[in-house]
Amino acid sequence: MNLYLLRHASAGTRRANPAADAKRSLDKEGKQQCLLVGRYLSAARVQFDLIVSSPLKRALQTASLVGTEVAYDARIVVDESMSPAASAASFLDLVHRLSHYDNVLVVGHNPNLPQFLGALINVSGRSSIRLRKGAIARVDCGALPGQLHSLIEPRTLRQIYASVARSSRRKTSRK
Repeated sequence: MNLYLLRHASAGTRRANPAADAKRSLDKEGKQQCLLVGRYLSAARVQFDLIVSSPLKRALQTASLVGTEVAYDARIVVDESMSPAASAASFLDLVHRLSHYDNVLVVGHNPNLPQFLGALINVSGRSSIRLRKGAIARVDCGALPGQLHSLIEPRTLRQIYASVARSSRRKTSRK
């Protein structure tokens, strides 16, 4: 199984009230990050069998926007094991339940999503990997420990798209 771990995109500043923070939605930059990640996945011809998201609004919005870009038309599954308070054990249980799918996207939060990624690729679970907002990692979970194949951040995608948009011809001047 190829497991894609996506940290929710930018959603502005954190709220002090946990109930209000759970309802925090993506900001303009976050929506652009989702489109960049979705276009990248679409260009790579990635098709998801299932998308699993945290129940928080910003994660659901991220999953929905990326799913739309890759033409995912099934229902997004909401699972508590992707919530900010979830444990690595509940996440690994989720991965085990999803092992019969080929390509799965899970959308979650910091700080537990990097911990989940570390638990997948390192038997001791002590890996420290930085996942910025909107970053996506691909892990081959055929056997544990999994193998990290890629880790892409929206900032990198933005730079790639900007360089492709410019002319590819060399500038020469003959005098």
